[in-house]
Order: sequence, then C-alpha cells, then structure tokens
Amino acid sequence: MVHTVVIDDIFGVSHLLMEQVYRPDLKRYRSLYIYRGMSNADFQIIPSLRRICKGKAATLEPVILSNFTKYAALEDPSIEASIWRQMILGQHHGLPTRLVDWSFSPLTSLHFAMSESNLDEMDRHDSVVWRVDVNELHAMLPQKYQQVMEKERITVFSLKMLQEACGSLEAYDRDMGDEAMLIVEPPSIEQRIINQYSFFSVIPMQMEDVVGFLDRHTEKTVRYIIRKEIRWQVRDLLDQLNISERIVYPGLDGLSRWLARHYYVK
Repeated sequence: MVHTVVIDDIFGVSHLLMEQVYRPDLKRYRSLYIYRGMSNADFQIIPSLRRICKGKAATLEPVILSNFTKYAALEDPSIEASIWRQMILGQHHGLPTRLVDWSFSPLTSLHFAMSESNLDEMDRHDSVVWRVDVNELHAMLPQKYQQVMEKERITVFSLKMLQEACGSLEAYDRDMGDEAMLIVEPPSIEQRIINQYSFFSVIPMQMEDVVGFLDRHTEKTVRYIIRKEIRWQVRDLLDQLNISERIVYPGLDGLSRWLARHYYVK
C-alpha cells in the first residue's frame, strides 16, 4: 500500500533525508530507495507519452521513437542499435516516452518538489516526494529478468542488462502486463544525468494507473506531502545546501534559472 507522511515543519524533512537501511551483510547503511519530487501534491505519476498521446499512446510510441532516431542519429549514431537507448536519450531531451524520472537522491527530488515555473504558486498548494523501494519492485519481475540480475549480481538494470532480458517494447509489455515494472539506471551521457543521480521506471503500456499499482503491490512506498506553508523555507534550505538549478542543470541554462529564482521578489 501507499503510506502518506505529512511534513509540516522543517524538522520533518530530516526523516526523508535519513532513511538509510542498515545492511548486516555489508555492515553499512545503504538502501535502494529512489525518489520523485513533484511541485503539486495533486499530480499523479503519469509518463509523458500517456499524458500527451492519451489513448493513442501505444500506436504513436513507435512512430515517435522512429522519427526521433531518424533525426537524432547525427548526434548519436549508436541509438539506432537499441530501442532502450533511443527512449532514454529522448526522455533526457524532452521526448514523450513511457519512462518516469526518479533520483537516488532525496535532496534532488526535494529540489523538484520545491520548484515552480510560476513562483507565485509556491505557497498556494502542497508539493510531494514519492519514495519507492527498487528491491521490492524487482522482486515482482518475471524469472528471466531475475536471472539477468543474479548473473550480473546487480539489483538495478543497466541498458545492457535490459537489452539482454528484453529486446523489444512488445516483449516487455507481454512480460510485465500491469503487474510489474523495472527500474533502469541510464548511462552517463550528460553531466545532468550524473548530477541528478537519475533513474527511470519503464512503465508497461497496460499499466494505466501507476499509483494504483504501487498501492496494490508494494508495502514500502511512501508519499511525502510537504505543506505549502513551509515550501519557501525548504527551498531556501536546499539553496544553502547547494542543491539548486545551478547544480541540477549544469551550464548557463541552470545558472540563469537559479538566478531568476534567487532574485524573485515575493
């Protein structure tokens, strides 16, 4: 089920930031929680492909990826070899895909939860950070995916592992139905991916309700609601911790976005 935790003061944020799990086998504090921050607590977890293409997502997905590959091959000829690389590169540059962004860093996810295109909205609605456990999700995967993880001795899929387990979108959808999904760590094709500590969930086409799936099939999923009254305080704390657009979007674009918000007049 999905557990809801309401954070209504700055000290409540510390719980979100200190969720490491002790691993007796390693004698270290590590977990495989990943996080997704959204600026409005009412937003659902919906892949951009479904949000934009709606009921025609399955029909339009191969067309979108084919056209993206045709025009993007000049930048990266290697994408022609893998449907998964096409999808990840496209997602990174704003293409509508079935992927949903996550981060291994709760600070990065808090940044996105504390961000608004219109800063007048910051104290008008609550924001949210979702947390899921990769181990819990991957325990539901079909056997052939489990075997790839066991062989590689890695819990999170790489592109190579995903390609080995499943070479096509059609096969992935058959394997998963609406009862499972996997998490993939993208290759470090750009500094932004590294800085954001990015991961993607690959949503099967039959899974029309991601939150419903998490509620039915997981026990460790948490929905952290950050109250609107403290969003500016959390936002300013993140800036002091050097978590801002300048870091999340390295380069002049991120610098400009950070300065625009820094000098915003309430």
